[in-house]
Amino acid sequence: MKNYRLLLLSVLGMLATGAAHAEQFSVALFTKTAGWHHESIHEGVTAVRNLGDLHDFKVFWSEDPTRIFKDEELKKYKAVIFLSTTGDVLNDEQQAAFERYIKAGGGFVGIHAAADTEYDWPWYDKMVGHMFHIHPLVQTATIKVEDFNFPGMDRFAKRFLWTEEWYEFDASRSDKLHYLLSVDEKTYKPEANWGTKSGKGMGKFHPLAWYQEYEGGRAFYTALGHLPGTWSDANFLHHVYGGIYWAATGNGFTAN
Repeated sequence: MKNYRLLLLSVLGMLATGAAHAEQFSVALFTKTAGWHHESIHEGVTAVRNLGDLHDFKVFWSEDPTRIFKDEELKKYKAVIFLSTTGDVLNDEQQAAFERYIKAGGGFVGIHAAADTEYDWPWYDKMVGHMFHIHPLVQTATIKVEDFNFPGMDRFAKRFLWTEEWYEFDASRSDKLHYLLSVDEKTYKPEANWGTKSGKGMGKFHPLAWYQEYEGGRAFYTALGHLPGTWSDANFLHHVYGGIYWAATGNGFTAN
């Protein structure tokens, strides 16, 4: 009997410990590419996993959409992160499941080439907010903070140098976008010509990061993250976590 009691106490203690250390929330990290495959995806996956350890949230990573984009699977996650996905990565059934997920209050986080994904899916394009058009060569330029009052924005200076593959976007697909970062086109050469298409930049206002409430859910996007080294920058990682945190919880942040 004594041994039985000790065993019972041990099991109860393990259960209590597990409950006490439950993660804040779980996210799915999706990295399938059907077009260009960014070298930085590897560093990005490692960095997001490390953010999960630092901020106590669980990360499930897969390049296989069948392991994420089903109703029963999506219910496990508070947010789904598209990390530099490219091209047509989901079939019709998977797209429908993801739409139901967002409409039920789920969160979306798009990073860099998530805006170079699913051009033929208007619902997704509107959720992302702007779609990728072209980019010039990687250059150093000046980023401007448009709004500090959002999670993960508090560590940036008002203006700061950054080296990036500066995405030129098309016109806004949504009138609900709240902009967080922009790049000053006077500080780099935005012109690009790929033969089949060209670009001259976006003019006076060139957005880089934004968020919106979308069809019952939440959507955050940042264009940063092209270079592998970017994923070791503490300020950038704080920015990424801010987007994940907001998309997963809906909790905001006030800078002052």
